[in-house]
Amino acid sequence: MSAKIRFTSATATGLVLAKVGHPQRDEPLQTSKEVFKVGDDDQETLAAIFLKPFKNLTAHRFSHHASLDQHEMNAYAAAIFAADDGLLEKGCEIAKRLYAKSNHPNIKSGDLCISLIKDIDIDGQLTQGLCILKSESVVPFLSISTRDGDLELHTEQGINPEKIDKGCLILNHLSTKGYYVLTFDRTGSDSRFWVRDFLGVVPITDSPFLTNKYASMAVAFMEKEKKDKPAADDDTPPWDTSNAARDAITYFEEKESFSLQEFEEEVLKTPEAKAKFAEHRSMIEQEQGHKLEDSFEISKKDVSKAKKKIRTSMKLDTGVEIRLKPALAAKPEQILEHGFDESRKMKFIKIFFNEDLAD
Repeated sequence: MSAKIRFTSATATGLVLAKVGHPQRDEPLQTSKEVFKVGDDDQETLAAIFLKPFKNLTAHRFSHHASLDQHEMNAYAAAIFAADDGLLEKGCEIAKRLYAKSNHPNIKSGDLCISLIKDIDIDGQLTQGLCILKSESVVPFLSISTRDGDLELHTEQGINPEKIDKGCLILNHLSTKGYYVLTFDRTGSDSRFWVRDFLGVVPITDSPFLTNKYASMAVAFMEKEKKDKPAADDDTPPWDTSNAARDAITYFEEKESFSLQEFEEEVLKTPEAKAKFAEHRSMIEQEQGHKLEDSFEISKKDVSKAKKKIRTSMKLDTGVEIRLKPALAAKPEQILEHGFDESRKMKFIKIFFNEDLAD
């Protein structure tokens, strides 16, 4: 169900704006009285700014326990896609929903921008998108202007496009299955509020999602298991933790499809490791709010993404940090030697090299 999306021809045509306060702090909600029409010269530029954060994100869809017809955000999007003149009314309804869901004390007030985007290329077809952005902070900007033949410097407060806190892009694609939704939350701490409470979306469990989730989960699990394992002997080098994670990634690189049972037998091997991984997976499923499938086609591109998460540095308790380049991190024993010094009663790492390349 994964889609190929291009934003090169996209244009932002109309905006609904809102200032969303915090209801528990008696801060009001203020919404647009009319749609702000974007000038022809600014439509492509504004769309490029709005859509930049949505590259390479996990796809989601609207979900409701009973029926999609009862899902508010799904209904608002459908109404806007059906008729452009519904943007003001439904856009204000979206702002009201966000305001009503903003009850947690950690949720910040902010500026909301709801934009109708046209001509987004998805799988070769041009379609509409509804972009929702929330900025929870303003930053100072400097501008120089001409007055009476001289130049003046002004300071202004505004939104930094690079630091928009939360966003959602609803594409008019797969409407019967809850649309194709991309979303982000840079703050992280309120992602449950943004993703579940406000938007009401769940990940689309396609091949890229499952590959990324299982591969990343395997890397994190294997590194944690090695790190937590008692140091019963002094022969285990510090980089052994990363080697264990690479063994897990090798499974995904060599296989065309994933089988949980096969992964357990070939990678986890011991009953103890299998049980702990099952607990780890169960915890991830609870956090995600849905069950992960036991078999799927492996997306090689997403294996590479997970591989980059394998740590390539060693932080030692003496304050020394050794950082390896990714190519070398796969076989650190080529230039590193590990041992134990009996006189100092301390472990050591010996580094082999030909010359110092520092400037």
